[in-house]
Amino acid sequence: MDPVLKAVLLSWDWRIEVIVVLALAGTLYSRGWWRLWRRTNAGGKNGRKLTSRWRFGSYLLGLFFIALALISPIAPLGQQLFFMHMIQHLLLIMIAPPLLFLANPMPFILWGLPDGWRLKVGGGLSRLLHKQSSFRRGLRVATSPGIIWLVWVVSVIGWHDPNMYNAALRYEWVHNLEHLTFFVASMVFWWYATGAGPYIHEQKSLLGRIAFLIGAVPPNMVVGVVLAFLPEVAYTYYLSVPRLWGIDALTDQRIGGIIMWIPGSMMFLIAALVLIARMLGGESKKPRLSEKDNWGNEKIVAAPGIKRPS
Repeated sequence: MDPVLKAVLLSWDWRIEVIVVLALAGTLYSRGWWRLWRRTNAGGKNGRKLTSRWRFGSYLLGLFFIALALISPIAPLGQQLFFMHMIQHLLLIMIAPPLLFLANPMPFILWGLPDGWRLKVGGGLSRLLHKQSSFRRGLRVATSPGIIWLVWVVSVIGWHDPNMYNAALRYEWVHNLEHLTFFVASMVFWWYATGAGPYIHEQKSLLGRIAFLIGAVPPNMVVGVVLAFLPEVAYTYYLSVPRLWGIDALTDQRIGGIIMWIPGSMMFLIAALVLIARMLGGESKKPRLSEKDNWGNEKIVAAPGIKRPS
């Protein structure tokens, strides 16, 4: 085996903070899913739908892709190759978040808590998210579709500015801030796009969410196209590191731009096509949730569809 490839395959960055967070998230979801599965299994078709096995698999797959991005050889390779850094961002921004939210994690994580904590946390959330709550009103404004889209676009374009990008590669704390910003902005973006709980907005039509997803394609595509066709190296950091496998810095940048341009943009289009299929299948004709069912009371927050124990 090539010595460089062997060294790369052994370059796992076992970051304890990442491992602990992912292990906690996986444990809470798994425990909550199992508890709700046992409670709803006797509830027939509707109960089984809440705890579908594909939700469980989707959540664990999302956690796996986060681990792959942050602790696998992809992470150190991103310091050497621009296109590997783009793959890392693709995992964190466009693959892991939708998988996590397709699993509708909120009720399962709440049920994964010890009973005393669950009721306290559920009660606190019900007060914060009550329809008359000023916090809920402020959160609805702060997470309106236009603001979510703008924050996401600013984070993507801003961190691809050469000065910001070079700083992220040279200073670990800036790099961590970059990834945290990307991930949080993307989580909020996909929370709205997937329609997962908590449901604090008026339920949007599928057509509105389709337009929201398609609206993310142009800014992402523009950055990718610019990097793919730029005649010079934008990120000078890569000129100062050893080049792997004979890939020069400009070719590396072009490959990374194509990854961002085509696979990156396709993720939004695929999600939009899924919603289009649901719309054509009559999903949009379902009745909208009433305010009382919209995460606005303690029972709903404790676990949707499950009667809160006395």
